[in-house]
Amino acid sequence: MPRPLDLPFDPIARAGDLWEQHFGPAAAMRVATSVMRAQQLLLARFDAVLKPHGLTFARYEALVLLHFSRSAALPLSVIGERLMVHPTSVTNTIDRLVAQGLVERRPNPRDGRGVLAALTPAGRDVVGRATADLMSDGFGLTAYDDEHLAQLFSLLRELRLDAGDFRPP
Repeated sequence: MPRPLDLPFDPIARAGDLWEQHFGPAAAMRVATSVMRAQQLLLARFDAVLKPHGLTFARYEALVLLHFSRSAALPLSVIGERLMVHPTSVTNTIDRLVAQGLVERRPNPRDGRGVLAALTPAGRDVVGRATADLMSDGFGLTAYDDEHLAQLFSLLRELRLDAGDFRPP
């Protein structure tokens, strides 16, 4: 788990005050900086929870995606699309999961040149155990009740929609 900073002040609030003195309105800067800090905190927490399973959060996400697919196998290009990461990152992640025996590469029967990443029984087992641990930790978000979690999701969803991650319903 991330080590608490235990500062006697909120550094983002202080930076916001200084920002306003030097540059102008700071509301967006405060939020953006808070989101980035929250990402650091959550990733550190996820990595701590997942480390006993031999996983990073990136590898965990790939395993979950394969677990959710109908055949527990997907082309690497689809994995990259769904996880919104660069093809090089997908290849690296899948290579590591293959080395751990959690995923195997198979020829894509629909495309003679393509390759599928397929979940192995060991991968299915580890994704189940890792998910139970993340869920018991509340995905690091136990400071929020269900109503606040729904509000946060809605607010961040608007940002993702505006960025073009998906089409409006």
